[in-house]
Amino acid sequence: MAGRMLMVCVLGTLLCQVWSSAEPHHKEEEFLYPWRNQGKGVVRVKRDWIIPPIRVLENSKQVPEDLVQIKSDKIFTGEVIYRLEGPGVDQQPKNLFEIDDVTGVIRCKQPLDRERYNSFTLKAFALSASGQRLENPTTIEIVVLDQNDNRPAFTQGQFAGSVSEFSVPGTSVMSVSATDADDPMTENAYLSYSIIGQDSIPPNAVTKTMFGINNETGAIYTRDVGLDREVVKSFRLKLLVADMGGMGLTSEGVAVIHVSDINNHAPQFSPAAYSMSAVENRKDYEIGRVNVTDRDDRGAGNWEARYSISNDPERNFAIRTDPGSNEGVLTVVKPLDYEAQDEHVLILTVENVNRLSNKAPNLPVSSATVVVTVVNENEAPLFREDPIQIVVPESVAPGTLLKSNIAFDPDNSDLRYEISRDPERWLEINRDTGDITAKRTFNMRSPNVRNNIYNAVIKVTDAGGVSTTATVAVTLKETNDFPPQLFPLSGTVCRGAGGRRSGLVLTAVDEDLPPHAAPFTFEMPDDVSINWTVNQVNDTHAVLLPLEELQAGEYAVTVFVSDYGIPVLSAYAQVNITVCVCDSFGDCKSEAGAVLGSSMGISFIALIIIMASIALLLLLLLLAVAVTTCGRRHRIKKGAGLLVGESEDDIRDNVFNYDEQGGGEEDENAFNIDLLWNPHDAPSTPGSYYPGCGVPRGKQPLRRDAPHNLPSPIYPRRPPADPTDIEDYINDGLEAADNDPNVPPYDTALIYDYEGEGSLAGSLSSIASGSSDGDQDYDYLNDWGPRFQKLANMYDPR
Repeated sequence: MAGRMLMVCVLGTLLCQVWSSAEPHHKEEEFLYPWRNQGKGVVRVKRDWIIPPIRVLENSKQVPEDLVQIKSDKIFTGEVIYRLEGPGVDQQPKNLFEIDDVTGVIRCKQPLDRERYNSFTLKAFALSASGQRLENPTTIEIVVLDQNDNRPAFTQGQFAGSVSEFSVPGTSVMSVSATDADDPMTENAYLSYSIIGQDSIPPNAVTKTMFGINNETGAIYTRDVGLDREVVKSFRLKLLVADMGGMGLTSEGVAVIHVSDINNHAPQFSPAAYSMSAVENRKDYEIGRVNVTDRDDRGAGNWEARYSISNDPERNFAIRTDPGSNEGVLTVVKPLDYEAQDEHVLILTVENVNRLSNKAPNLPVSSATVVVTVVNENEAPLFREDPIQIVVPESVAPGTLLKSNIAFDPDNSDLRYEISRDPERWLEINRDTGDITAKRTFNMRSPNVRNNIYNAVIKVTDAGGVSTTATVAVTLKETNDFPPQLFPLSGTVCRGAGGRRSGLVLTAVDEDLPPHAAPFTFEMPDDVSINWTVNQVNDTHAVLLPLEELQAGEYAVTVFVSDYGIPVLSAYAQVNITVCVCDSFGDCKSEAGAVLGSSMGISFIALIIIMASIALLLLLLLLAVAVTTCGRRHRIKKGAGLLVGESEDDIRDNVFNYDEQGGGEEDENAFNIDLLWNPHDAPSTPGSYYPGCGVPRGKQPLRRDAPHNLPSPIYPRRPPADPTDIEDYINDGLEAADNDPNVPPYDTALIYDYEGEGSLAGSLSSIASGSSDGDQDYDYLNDWGPRFQKLANMYDPR
C-alpha cells in the first residue's frame, strides 16, 4: 500500500512538470509579471511556504543531523543559492545549525541543551547567483525536546522548623521544597517527597515515627502523640525527593524539627522558708535572695519567674527577678525603724511571666515565708523642725526663752547641744536641755539680718557621738526703739524779708523702720513758744518761723518731735538759729556788707586799713612760729640730744634711714624727726610742716588711703571680773577693731606713734625710768642657763 502511494506521488509530479513546460510563453510572462496584465481580470498570486516547527531531541549523539530541506520555485529558471540566519547560526550561540547552499538541507551540527536554549527561530533565504533575493525569507522554528537529564535538588541544605510539645496528630510543622531543571511540563520535573529516616535528640528518646510528609507539596505534619520537650528536644529527618513521580532521578535532604516549650510547669519555691536581717535607717540595698525551680525551657518566658509580696502594708520591701538565675532579690526600699518594729514576716508568691498552659497540672500557687530581723544601730538625733522658726521682737530682753524641746533621739540617748554658727552671738543654748534663750538684744540693722530674718546653726550630739545640725531662723519684729532726731540743728532766718515770712525747714530721722517712724509730729513747748512757732508741712517736714520781727543775732529754740510708733517716742532738740540780714538770694550778708550797706558806718578807706593791719599781724605770727621751729632743730643738731619737748616721757631712740646709698649711720638728715613728736607737744598747726628752716613750703600731703573724721567704736577697757566671760571680752575687742575705720591695716606704711603718756601698758624703755640700774634685781638672769650667762655677768658683776 505504501509502495502504491509512493508511485502515485511520483507520477503526479511528472505530469505537473510536463504540463508546465507545455504552456504558451505568454502564460509564463503573465505568471512572472502580473502587473503587465492589469485590467485584464483577477490574477491569482501564489502564497509563501509555511514550514511547521521542527522538533529536535536534546543531547542527541547523531550529529550532524539533517533536520529539513527547503526548495525555491525559482530552481527551474536559474541557479538558486540558499542562506540561513539567526541564533545558532550567525548569532549567539553560533555554529549550532547550518544549511547546504545548493540543496537547501538544514542540519544540526552539535548536541543541544534544552536547559540553556529551548527553541531557535531562524530565517532561510533563496538568492540568485548575483545575491538578489528570489523569494521572501522563510521562518523556521526549531523546538528542543526535553530529556530527563537533571536530578531534583532541595532548595536548602537543611530545613529547620518547630512544633509545640503535646501537639495533636495532623499538626502542620513545616514545608520543604525542591527544584528540577527539566521541562516542568513533562514527567521529568514531576517531583515526589518522602521521609526515609528519623533520629531524636537525645538519641533514642522517641522510637516511633512522629512525622509524615505530603509527597506532592512537601508539607511535614505530626503523625503521633507524645511530643514532650522535657523528654525530647528535637528530631532530625532524612528526606528524599524524586522526579517522574518518584520513579526517576532522586536527591536527599535534611530537616531538623525542634520541640518548642509550652508553659506546662509552674515555678516552685525551693526551700519555702527563709530568714534574713536588715539594718535600720538604710534603704535601697539587698538583704537576701529566694530560689525557685521550673522545668520549662530555661531563659524563656515560660521559665522566667515573677515574684510578689503579699503582706507588706507599709511597702518597706520590694522584690525583683534576677534574669540570669531566676532568683528573687529582696531589697529594702524604705528605712526600717528598730524601735517601732524589730521583725517583719513576709509572704512571697511566684508565677511565670507567661500564662500557664491549660495542659499544666492543676496545682496551687507556690509561696514562701521570709522572716526579716531588724538590726538596731545608733541613729542620729532628730530635730522636731528644720529650720527652727522663732519670731521675737528685736528689743527682746536678754535671758528670754525663745525655744525649747527642739530635738529628740530615736534611741532615747542623752543629747548635748551647742551653737555651731551665731555671727552676732545673740543666742545662747542650754547644753543639756537645748533651750534657746536671747543672749543680748537683737539689732535689725545688722548685716547678718536679711529680710528681717537672722540665721544661726545649732548642733545636737547623742551619747554615741552621732550629731545633726539644724538652722535657726529668727524672724525679728520691728519695735519702736529709737526716738526721732531733729535735723538740722542749726540754720539761718532772714530778717526783714519784705513782708515775706522766712523760716527754717526742719525734718526728723528715725532709726526705726515703718510703721515706727514717720509721720512725725513737730511741736513747740509752751514755755518757749513766745517768739517762735512751728508749722507742720507734711508727714516728715515742718517750718520753724518767728512770730514777730526779731533783731539780728543768735537764738536757741527748743522743738519737740514725736514719731508714729507704739509706744510713741519723743525727743527735745535745741535748734540754733541765726537771724540776719539777707541779700536778694536769701543768703546772709557779711558784717562788712552789712556795714557798707547801711547808711551810717566807717568809710571804705578806713576798712582797708583795718584789714591790712590784720594781715600784717598774721604774717608776723607765722614768721615767729617758723623761727622757733628752726631754732629747735638747730639745738638738736648741735648736741642738745634727741630728747624733744619738756616732758620727761618724750624720750626715744634716734631713727636712721637706710633706704638710700651713702651717708650710713652718720646721715640723719633724711629722716624727719618731727614724726616722733609727743602728741601733747605737737605744733598748733599740724596741717603744715617744715622740711627745713625758712618759710613753709606747703601743706602736708593728705593720706588718701586712710579714712578721716569717722567715729570709732567703743573698745572694752576693763577685763571682765568673771573668767568665764573672757571669750566675750576678746570677741568684743576684735569686733570693735574690725569695725573701726580709723585704724590699720590699710595699704600704706605704718607709723607707730608715741608710746608713753596715756598708754595703759606704760613705756617699755628704761631711759625715762625713775630708777637706776642699781635699783634693779637681775639675779634671775643666772637661772636662764649658759646662753644668758654673759648677759647676767654684765648686770651683776659679782
